[in-house]
Amino acid sequence: MPFSPSVFASFRLDGEAAFVTGGGAGIGRGAALAFAEAGAAVAVTDIDGEAAEAVAAEINGAGGLARAFALDVANEARIVEVIDDAARAFGRLDVLVNNAGTARRVPTVELETADWQRVLDVNLTAAMIGSREAAKHMLRQGGGRIINVASIMGLSGGGLYPNAAYHATKGALVNLTRALAAEWAKDGIRVNAIAPTFLRTKLTERLREDPVMVARIESRTPMGRFAETEEISPGILYLASRASAMVTGHTLAIDGGWLAI
Repeated sequence: MPFSPSVFASFRLDGEAAFVTGGGAGIGRGAALAFAEAGAAVAVTDIDGEAAEAVAAEINGAGGLARAFALDVANEARIVEVIDDAARAFGRLDVLVNNAGTARRVPTVELETADWQRVLDVNLTAAMIGSREAAKHMLRQGGGRIINVASIMGLSGGGLYPNAAYHATKGALVNLTRALAAEWAKDGIRVNAIAPTFLRTKLTERLREDPVMVARIESRTPMGRFAETEEISPGILYLASRASAMVTGHTLAIDGGWLAI
């Protein structure tokens, strides 16, 4: 049976430029590598500048094009500066991935307001600022794509342990995705999100030290395991590419069936 090469070509990002927050490890690193493999120039940003440099070096060493930037997304002025610098360096900005995130897993009665605010700043406010600043470039060039990294906890109440700030911000990020998608659809900017399940990343490192918690998570997940970071980046690439040209305002769960039950 003949097939159309255009189906595979629709996942390419040749001649485009992508910007990834939290790109030094985990989901962000996976997204940066996927974009580079698909032909995009990539701005790899991370609060750990050395980690960002390492990922950029990995891309450049493989024949791709990447620039590294140290970026604490809780710093609004720095977000604005780095997005402008990246757009200037590459001559355009086509894809933004708001991936940087944090959590504070404590009972809510013990949650300090300062800790709540830090999670809000990193998980939600930074995504709004990043989207706003990236959209300024995208509007001038006639379109672009924004992908927010939410969570299954943005679509459910969790229940395995208290993590109210994280759950609240990820839920808000899901609806911010819808709001921006509706606002910018006519301008050619598509805004989507992914909602990963528990992954083997630094963010879940302490959880994975508790065999009882690991067993609870795996038994609650129909596929019976944590996800690997390389299982997330194809979904991000799909939302960043022409393959998803008619998709906006959607949150793609990559969750091993978590939300199905």
